[in-house]
Amino acid sequence: MSGAAPIGAPVVVGVDGGGSKTDAVALTLDGEVVAHRRGPGSSPHFEGLDASVGVVGALVHAVAGEHPVVHAGLYLSGLDLPIEVEQYRAALDGVDWAVGATIENDLFALLRAGTDSPDAVAIVCGTGVNAIGVRADGAVARFPSLGPLSGDWGGGAGLGEQVLWHAARAIDGRGPATLLVDEIIVRLGVGSVGELIEAIHFGRRDASELTSLAPAVFESARAGDAVAISLVERQADELADFAWACLTRLGLLEREVPIVLGGGIATARDERLIGGVRDRIAGFARHARLTIAGEAPIVGAGLLALDAAGASASALARARVGVAAATAAPALVRAR
Repeated sequence: MSGAAPIGAPVVVGVDGGGSKTDAVALTLDGEVVAHRRGPGSSPHFEGLDASVGVVGALVHAVAGEHPVVHAGLYLSGLDLPIEVEQYRAALDGVDWAVGATIENDLFALLRAGTDSPDAVAIVCGTGVNAIGVRADGAVARFPSLGPLSGDWGGGAGLGEQVLWHAARAIDGRGPATLLVDEIIVRLGVGSVGELIEAIHFGRRDASELTSLAPAVFESARAGDAVAISLVERQADELADFAWACLTRLGLLEREVPIVLGGGIATARDERLIGGVRDRIAGFARHARLTIAGEAPIVGAGLLALDAAGASASALARARVGVAAATAAPALVRAR
């Protein structure tokens, strides 16, 4: 989608990058969409720093075209530690459009897409899990998000690993029977759980394939499988723990704070999972409001870029509607 901004009119660019795809949008200062494009994943954790910069640079050029970029907001998965942000900024040193750019974790884009409240929490449950909390005075609560190394569990990766763990114990007698055994065989096309374990052990199959088993957990839980139910309950615990940590660290337990859930697993809206998170949060933060992100994080990235450029409230409202519409049918861009 492209707008009719005069050639040479200044624009802001927002970028939301994850492990599987990257969205970029250019907006005029009054909130009109100039262009939106989608490219491959740009998480530096998965793609490497140089490849990530290449994807992002190609998308910025694609959406900005001949328009000068007065501000770029880059919100990328994998920028969890200050040193990672510093390294990314250093990799963009000397790039004209990146001067003064905001470079941050993609959770900030999710949060802005979900709410404009100055006190808020965002929790993502997709391939992995992570969260941030923000307070009106600028204080931020965040997490390293390095997986088990930093105390994280869940998302597609964590659930998939647990599916195989429980299935292995079910077939050798150490654990209870579970529907997840058959789910592995059907979804991953193997003859048995043992065959899959051996294939992963010898490198014939990648353990990352286990992520695709996450939907089986929720389907099996709805069918009454006790093992699957326990995994859904554990995931609800983990997400609520993020909320608790953010709210207590920021002193917001007694405030009316929006908590935005995003990521593929959260936005699938499984009733047991979402209800479980809501009930747990209600037990320690009775004024908090749990919501599921209704708009893509690229909407938040565009709004944050306009915020940084000092855009008006009317421009922000126009941009929210325009970016949501533009991203419904994205054009694809390959990295240069």
